[in-house]
Amino acid sequence: MTYSVKEIFLTLQGEGMQTGARAVFLRFAGCNLWTGREQDRVKAICQFCDTDFVGTDGVNGGKYDAAGLAERVAAVWNGDADERLVVVTGGEPLLQLDAALIEALHDRGFKIAVESNGTIAAPDGIDWLCISPKAGSELVQKSGNELKLVWPQPFDLNELAKLDFDHFLLQPMDCAEADAARLAAIEQVMQHPEWRLSLQTHKLLGLP
Repeated sequence: MTYSVKEIFLTLQGEGMQTGARAVFLRFAGCNLWTGREQDRVKAICQFCDTDFVGTDGVNGGKYDAAGLAERVAAVWNGDADERLVVVTGGEPLLQLDAALIEALHDRGFKIAVESNGTIAAPDGIDWLCISPKAGSELVQKSGNELKLVWPQPFDLNELAKLDFDHFLLQPMDCAEADAARLAAIEQVMQHPEWRLSLQTHKLLGLP
């Protein structure tokens, strides 16, 4: 398989339960809930995406086979560690992530974390699975390590909390009404203590 990659870069994980961990971000091109083109946003299922996942023109972007992509991820990590971390994201990474790439990344010592919208069943071998449901789409993957819900969206938090996840996170939407979204998320966490607030700390720190 040939993988279409938008960008690969070294940073700190900014969201969720692994916030602050050194990680290589492997961002695949393409998504099944929005084309990525601004003219299509108003018609998209997901209209609040804040990520450029179109094309292969980012840092280390391009077309790769499994071995070549795993080698590039290892080169970007550039260091020794008992456990390396790669965060596979998008767009929607499960459109492309498969057994061959999972094996190639594991062979190079990487723990594989995935950030998905949950509309595609996750393959075996993922070490940390984060699902971020989007209203209007079908949630297929109903288990994982963390469920991270961008807020506000029209979901019942009590119902979502019944799903098979270890952690439930509420993340304020990055939008024109960001202050209101943050206050609303805090209020919901105060009312639903099984949920935890997640902030986009990479943006606060000026990291990619």
